[in-house]
Amino acid sequence: MNTLLNIETRNAVLLKMAELLEKERAAIIKINKADLEAYKGEDISMYDRLKVDDSKVDDMMASVTHLASQDDPVGVERFAFKHENGMQVYNKTASFGTVLIIYESRPDVTVEAAGIAFKSGNKILLKGGKESLKSNLKIVELWHQALKANDASTDWVEYLQFDRTETQAFLEKPTQKVDLIVPRGGEKLIAFVKEHATCPVIISGRGNNFVYVHKEADLQIAMDVIINAKTTKISACNALDKVLIDKNLPNKEVFVKDLISKLKESKVAILGDEIMSEYDHVEAIPSNDIWSEEFLDYKIVIGEIESTQDAVAMINAYSGGHSSSIITKNEIEAQTFMANVDNAAVYHNVSTRFTDGFQLGLGGELAISTDKLHQRGPIGLQHLVTNKWYVHGNGQIR
Repeated sequence: MNTLLNIETRNAVLLKMAELLEKERAAIIKINKADLEAYKGEDISMYDRLKVDDSKVDDMMASVTHLASQDDPVGVERFAFKHENGMQVYNKTASFGTVLIIYESRPDVTVEAAGIAFKSGNKILLKGGKESLKSNLKIVELWHQALKANDASTDWVEYLQFDRTETQAFLEKPTQKVDLIVPRGGEKLIAFVKEHATCPVIISGRGNNFVYVHKEADLQIAMDVIINAKTTKISACNALDKVLIDKNLPNKEVFVKDLISKLKESKVAILGDEIMSEYDHVEAIPSNDIWSEEFLDYKIVIGEIESTQDAVAMINAYSGGHSSSIITKNEIEAQTFMANVDNAAVYHNVSTRFTDGFQLGLGGELAISTDKLHQRGPIGLQHLVTNKWYVHGNGQIR
């Protein structure tokens, strides 16, 4: 077992990593081009996540630099108690030990998620997708250089070059201690990990996010939010898939037609329920099952709804438990919606695209959990810890 690295060493490794990412920027982008050229799939969102350009390298550097500036999440006192027998009791945060991150196509995870797990005192096991292998191995090589430069063992970051069968065998019978598994990817990957893992798994669930346009909505805000949440990054789990429009919205027809034309400009395929499919350019939904689907594509479903209560019921029945937004000028309606929607993040007059650790002030994220244990929504540095009891005395017996 690796002895916990002191915070100075952990920070120095992260800063060295930023320096190496800058120095090796051109090499990383060149190696990533080979991964992109080898990718033969049709999935545009997968391609988008796989690609590393200058701005992605900038983001990786910003992420490790920011992590280095944050307080140590390990050893933080959460509770103190003096027993009547004189014992002094403390509860403090502690690292998990070893965190396995299994992910698809995103070389930036090899920096950002690994960085968060490393800063919080954990050994990292990385299992990336085959489509990003060359990019991932290059980045892991940089982790090893950063560790060596600070006299730390390269064991702190280990890449598992496993195929699916080997991954399954490792999940079922790990050949080394694993304390926590974080799957980052689509529903198939998450289901595979849940089925085979023998230790706790943080479920970074699917999106399928909703916007509800309440009858007292500011229509300009509604339009801006829907277009932003749907079109700016279709590969993101915080992108928008479903829009519910209040049947009593004033100027509803004008708004809906305007929305359709704006979505068409961005080449979004529009499907609608019985009422909305009567509009031009809106195809009728094949069945209600589509309300449960996460698209990760230029595709959206629009439906009409009677009330906030019905919108809440609809979202709770179909969403992925990720993010939903209400557009309204009515504070009471907004509060009702936000208190009753069973999602990790709820918004009032804001795009769902902000469900992201960096955007919500965490300085990055390991994953976005749609589970309720032990943390919900973006999991930042301060959440990637467990806890431990420290009890001091001078011979007390019970």
